[in-house]
Amino acid sequence: MMEEKGNTLKEDRGETGSEHDALTLTFLGTGTSNGVPVLGCHCAVCDSLDAHDNRLRAAALVEHGDTRILIDCGPDIRQQLMPMPFKPLTGVLLTHTHYDHIGGIDDLRPYCAFGDISIFADEATTTNLQRVMPYCFTKELYPGVPRLQLHTVEPHKAFRIGSIEVLPLRVMHGKLPILGYRFGKLAYITDMKSMAPEDVRLLHGVDILVVNALRFDKPHHSHMLVDEAIAFAREVGACHTYFTHVTHEIGRHAEANSRLPQGFTFAYDGQRVVCPFVDRAR
Repeated sequence: MMEEKGNTLKEDRGETGSEHDALTLTFLGTGTSNGVPVLGCHCAVCDSLDAHDNRLRAAALVEHGDTRILIDCGPDIRQQLMPMPFKPLTGVLLTHTHYDHIGGIDDLRPYCAFGDISIFADEATTTNLQRVMPYCFTKELYPGVPRLQLHTVEPHKAFRIGSIEVLPLRVMHGKLPILGYRFGKLAYITDMKSMAPEDVRLLHGVDILVVNALRFDKPHHSHMLVDEAIAFAREVGACHTYFTHVTHEIGRHAEANSRLPQGFTFAYDGQRVVCPFVDRAR
């Protein structure tokens, strides 16, 4: 449970599952690179006392049993993980190396008490991470730095983290190729502008889709707007879609949600959704 500006955000149960042998996703952050409120802004959203209008940088935690997978690790990650139980992270999935998605990796160092931290990402991201954080990859590590084990993954080639099968998908962030991830009946995609038809087909059968929707108006070169995200979700055929990576320009949370069609919701920080767990290896 997370509390902001005097309001308590309550746990949300997804419509498609219970916690018995379920996959759960907790939205640790649902904002863009600026977060909400935005520094220096006094619009109705940034001055709102409603906790739903406070958005840290986009990140999520996927759990099944003892398996815990962190998706992205931006500069707010310490604050985002403080309310969560301090237990091992089975793996960290990175979508790409923009700062709002990797800027908090150094803050994961307390989890090294449980062992090295396994990070999974595509080749471009694992290469860039070694350039951005060279002190974590020297032969003789400085005492106290996070111990990171990098694992390079490829689109369309499934792998397992603990009990969860992960299928990476190719996503285009403007002209930058990045990754989204499918976990059985649930998929998480952020910073998307477009996706090739073959990757869209790999999303068919998803019950819960998490995808970015920047704002309602003003087209962006590398992020989908709300109408684009709705069209994409309908192409996928998801039962319910949660929008993340949104700006203050989306409007007040309740008012913004009232503008969406049935089956679509703006996610909020601390929200938790439950999805049936599917293991094709069983």
